[in-house]
Amino acid sequence: MIYSDHGTQFTARAFTHRARQSGLLPSMGSVGDCFDNAVIESFRGRMQTELLNRKRWNTRVELASAMVEYVEVFHNRKRRHSSIGMLTPIE
Repeated sequence: MIYSDHGTQFTARAFTHRARQSGLLPSMGSVGDCFDNAVIESFRGRMQTELLNRKRWNTRVELASAMVEYVEVFHNRKRRHSSIGMLTPIE
């Protein structure tokens, strides 16, 4: 992923075309748009606090398994979200 808030060269048509040719996905926002990645940044911050910073991971497989469980079990089924009226996404 290439983020557009890193300067005007990242929103140029030639850059976007070359990025796509290279198999990269440019972000959809405009230069300096603070809302471009707000949802994922918020999610990542919560995951960092609630999961990643709580222990030392011995292997990448252990970490990957914990992340899948966090997203699929806790975040999507049990964690209440203020943006949807304090319901869980599954509700």
